[in-house]
Amino acid sequence: MSETNREQAREAAERAALVGGIAAAVGYTFWGFTVIFYKQLTHVLPYEVLAHRTLWSIALTAGLILLFRKGAALRAVLGNPRILLTLCATSLIIGANWFVFIYSINESRVLETSLGYYINPLISVLIGVVLLSERLSRLQVIAICLAALGVVVMTVDFGAVPWISLFLAITFAIYGYLRKITKVDPLEGLLIEVLILSPFAVAYLVWSEMNGGTSLLHADGLTLFLLALTGPMTTIPLFLFNYGAQRIRLSTLGLMQYLAPTVQLIIAVWIYGEHLSSTHLVTFGLIWTGLALFSWDTWRRERELRRVMR
Repeated sequence: MSETNREQAREAAERAALVGGIAAAVGYTFWGFTVIFYKQLTHVLPYEVLAHRTLWSIALTAGLILLFRKGAALRAVLGNPRILLTLCATSLIIGANWFVFIYSINESRVLETSLGYYINPLISVLIGVVLLSERLSRLQVIAICLAALGVVVMTVDFGAVPWISLFLAITFAIYGYLRKITKVDPLEGLLIEVLILSPFAVAYLVWSEMNGGTSLLHADGLTLFLLALTGPMTTIPLFLFNYGAQRIRLSTLGLMQYLAPTVQLIIAVWIYGEHLSSTHLVTFGLIWTGLALFSWDTWRRERELRRVMR
């Protein structure tokens, strides 16, 4: 390859990384701001919001698959029983995660949601140790211990386990692990997951209509419009995230994942007036310190790997 071609390739890679970084950052930030969107639907039961989120996601993801001509890839996945079995599991896990996320917003517990997504990367590391026999560095051990200490502090002071935070962190980490080891693109995988959830969504809406009515047939136009938007609110950040993930370094992507819970934290305190107690500050401080150590260690390891590969 000539020097000119190498320079052009380098510039193209830099442009792709820049666009990918912007896409990932927008995706994570968008995800954080969805708290405000779902707050507008607190007058609708969380189960019904989840049902609409499932059904409207089908419409949008199916449209995107047609737009990007991924029908052949989708048929290949549908013909693979092992992948379908895994997607059955991931659909139930992500469905439960979505429900608790919606529930936490309805109950004005966004701070716990934010805490859960801060803890999530460290839970993912533990899953790697248990299931993939990965070894923890000293800094990673310290990071996980600090996060655990933060959860203990909150549990002792409040007299109850922060189950929303732990549930969101654990379910999303398990979901991420299963999707990581499953050879299916995000868009096709999401479509199959929501298709698997759709019978439950339809059954719930039918049952609700027969026992008092649903928002689908009795709500005002704005509520119906917001329920329809639950599809894009699910699919857009996922699409942006995966677009960026293919074009930027893992360490960069890892740092960006803290954008969403940070936005959620700011919204919870400054917009919705949730009380940030001294216990919250201690808990978040311990976890932030752990995440800083974890991120530094990840960045250092990747830099060393790049140096060795040169």
